[in-house]
Amino acid sequence: MKQAVSFFKTTIIGGLVVILPATIIFGVFGWLYGAVTEIIGPITNLLLAKSELRKFLADLIVIGSIILSCFLLGVLVKTSVGRFVQTKLEAKLIRFAPGYKLVKETVLQFLGKKKSPFSQVALVQLYGSDTLATAFITDQHDNGMFSVFVPTGPNPTSGQIFHLQGKYVHPVKTKVEDAMRSIISCGAGSGTIIATCPSLFGGGE
Repeated sequence: MKQAVSFFKTTIIGGLVVILPATIIFGVFGWLYGAVTEIIGPITNLLLAKSELRKFLADLIVIGSIILSCFLLGVLVKTSVGRFVQTKLEAKLIRFAPGYKLVKETVLQFLGKKKSPFSQVALVQLYGSDTLATAFITDQHDNGMFSVFVPTGPNPTSGQIFHLQGKYVHPVKTKVEDAMRSIISCGAGSGTIIATCPSLFGGGE
């Protein structure tokens, strides 16, 4: 009887291991599709009013048009004229929207298109406690202290600056881009950050 129950439990768990990841992935894509279609809703409604297309097909046409527009813009900015226009437009955007430059740099770092100003990823002990936070080392001082930036998830453009003694800063062998992705995904994918901190967890090399 116990063997039958055990077999039943392990079989159910095995099925869940297969189903749950797929369900989560489809759920994320469903949420993303819903968010995108909500944003493009006015354009889709205009297209529906002008044609007899179904909403799903109209959404796909609008999304495809946006992707094509991004591609064409990408081709355009590779030309000298495109770069000139981009520089002029960004200069105006920076003047009227000060946060534009910070957001752009974050996106470029996330996509691996620009080197991060952060020198290294670290796990830091804030207020001397055992609680660890993912941080980026921004400066190291002659007295052994570190200045670090602790971003907030899922928005890495905001956070706090701390000045900590060296014993509370634990550098890890993780790429800045990978750490940035884990912050944007609210901690998902942080396994590599934790695994590469042997001084605290007894792992790593």
